Amino acid sequence: MSDSMTSRPADAPAQKQALTKRLTNALKVAVVPPVGYHVIQLLRRTMGWRTEGMEHVSRRFGQGQRVILAFWHAQQLMMPLAIPGLKAHILISQHRDGELICRIVARFGLDAVRGSSTRGGAEAFRRLVRLGRSGGNLVVTPDGPKGPRQVAKVGVVQLARATGLPIIPMAFGCSKKNSSRAGTGSSCPIPSRRASSSSGRLYRSRPMRPLTTWSACAASWKRP
Repeated sequence: MSDSMTSRPADAPAQKQALTKRLTNALKVAVVPPVGYHVIQLLRRTMGWRTEGMEHVSRRFGQGQRVILAFWHAQQLMMPLAIPGLKAHILISQHRDGELICRIVARFGLDAVRGSSTRGGAEAFRRLVRLGRSGGNLVVTPDGPKGPRQVAKVGVVQLARATGLPIIPMAFGCSKKNSSRAGTGSSCPIPSRRASSSSGRLYRSRPMRPLTTWSACAASWKRP
């Protein structure tokens, strides 16, 4: 009994620290998403906005068809504004910060599918395939949170193969050279006079064997 009694005071600081951490995380989940949403909307109102190449997306949507939208991970902060009213399923990692991102994008009407190459990726991929085959738009960041930065991984092409959906690359840029870094690793213009979003021509994936290198994937694409 004496051993258990002497161990309790030593456990108290750890329990207090764990409680503080839980309360801090709960506060972040409650506060960050609504604040983040309004910050993005505020940034939108402080800049002129120009879109290029959106006809490729509009044409598909006008025909009642669906797509896979792909953009670099560092550009994700402002991308919810690229296509107003878009209904899509977006792949977000299971990292703790991913929960904050999920709650922010939900305010833009986007549904999160949790998973990444390091955790929960297989199940997330299967869910994306089911959603894509059932008529949903999909959104992915091909370089992922772990990088390498702006180096696309094979997953986006495998997703296109499995769903039959075309890939439309998208990008965001702002005129101000000095940009800040948000906690999510996204480029954030503060402030910026001009911003633009662009989408490229869509790409279809040919039927192909499993690939391990991006160069092979790129070579397998063809324009419609």
